[in-house]
Amino acid sequence: MIEPGDAAPHFTLPDQRGRDVSLSDFAGRTVVLYFYPKAGTPGCTTQACGARDHAADYERSGAVVLGCSRDPVERLRAFDEEHRLGFPLLSDADHAVAEAYGVWVEKSMYGRRFWGSERTTFVVGPDARVVSALRRVKPARHDELVLEALAAAAS
Repeated sequence: MIEPGDAAPHFTLPDQRGRDVSLSDFAGRTVVLYFYPKAGTPGCTTQACGARDHAADYERSGAVVLGCSRDPVERLRAFDEEHRLGFPLLSDADHAVAEAYGVWVEKSMYGRRFWGSERTTFVVGPDARVVSALRRVKPARHDELVLEALAAAAS
């Protein structure tokens, strides 16, 4: 599991437009990388729309937001267009990046066990080291917690 102080695992994934996005594209900038289970579900929509609605706050913090899920590019494109999110949504179809960050976990719902992405957010500093790891974040509190972590990292 990736912890604060660890080097953030490098990745290159397609975004909702099919363009490759790499962590190194943001060298020297703070990155908010959040993993979520599935585009279009109520919690994931709340979380994504929250990031959209706080875009100015993230910009003031000097941070770029990246969402990451197993969803295919086409589903991410539809999700972005429906909610006008305006930030990169990354398709980790084989869940390799989720595994590298330690958020590909066994889950349980209604007595059924399955594997999926844990709702976790990493704040990656300009030096590509993890500044903060927010695990099992509630979608409605996501932005509040991330913006607090960004403020703490800046002081």
